[in-house]
Amino acid sequence: MRKSYLGYLPALLSLLFLILLVASCKKDPQVTPNPTSTEPVNFAKLGLYEQVNGNNRRIFMAVSKLGDITTVNYGLVFDTGSTGMTIDANGIIPASMITSNGFQIAGDSVNVSGITITSQQAIITYGGVDGSIQEYGNLAYAKVTIGDGNGSTITPRIPIFLYYKIVNPATNQQLATHSADVFGVGPGVSATSRKIGSPLSYFSLAENVTSGFRLAMLNSANFGTTATYTSGLLYIGLTPNDLNSSGFIMHPLTYNAISGYSPNIASTITYSGQSIPGTILFDTGTPATTIIENSAATSNSAALPANTTVAITTGQGFSYQYTTSSNYNLTQVQNPSYSHDTRTIFSIDFFLNNEYLLDYTNHRLGLKNN
Repeated sequence: MRKSYLGYLPALLSLLFLILLVASCKKDPQVTPNPTSTEPVNFAKLGLYEQVNGNNRRIFMAVSKLGDITTVNYGLVFDTGSTGMTIDANGIIPASMITSNGFQIAGDSVNVSGITITSQQAIITYGGVDGSIQEYGNLAYAKVTIGDGNGSTITPRIPIFLYYKIVNPATNQQLATHSADVFGVGPGVSATSRKIGSPLSYFSLAENVTSGFRLAMLNSANFGTTATYTSGLLYIGLTPNDLNSSGFIMHPLTYNAISGYSPNIASTITYSGQSIPGTILFDTGTPATTIIENSAATSNSAALPANTTVAITTGQGFSYQYTTSSNYNLTQVQNPSYSHDTRTIFSIDFFLNNEYLLDYTNHRLGLKNN
């Protein structure tokens, strides 16, 4: 994952709208499960919030309850490029429990209104050569209500990362509370703790439904300066039709010992008369600029000019191309010796034209043109 949350921060939710803290096929039954039900559900269909700030586009998952606390109401960046939910403890647990050096915990853990905070500390770093942030916090467990009055469902008790401060390590500046809340839905486990997976991977589903999710094509018209709720973007749970008959091209995921299954897909990337091999991460958490990694690049980082055509073909035969402009499909070419990352990272603009599917059970990623 390579992304910077500086300059575009997540949102505080009210009952009807998001107040953004900006520093920066209808083939399946459309059922939202009863949040009080303990029975397995077919799947949940939820909406997400869309917003733009300059050229930066974000989608947010509403979180309206954590543990037994009903006054949460935050928007978390919906991120296919990372794994695990992170949320700031400020405004959620008593302020007296939070210090600049961590949580006040006696023993191995403490329970606060249905949230179990363990003594296991960690630091999460988001970002890359363009800047980074660090979250300081602890492994915690809680039931989470995702969604809001427009439609919601409740996770089982899941592991999350509860952080108490956010710091820009370059300046040692502490950032505003809740300025890096993330809803990471990638496969595998968090690099911070192997106990933390995608919050969407823990649902108890009906026998004929596979663990995973499908993300519909985003609505470009709903990216305004105020957050707009777009219904029906996210399907939690995959039906046989999703996996076998809906036109997705499936890609097997590779496994590594550190973070489990990887969402990086082997591809051929073509631009400006060059055709290079690479691995691509399709990342909703990258808000503006696609980064092509090319070891033959003659400069550390250079933007492709407007009207440049970029094309990809994956090893499984999925193909897609786009043309750069001054507002959409911004693209830079970097040399891995400069970025220290060999992955090509496609930004959120990819999701304006394509559908995305992640099968947690069978470790596959699906892509579909629209």
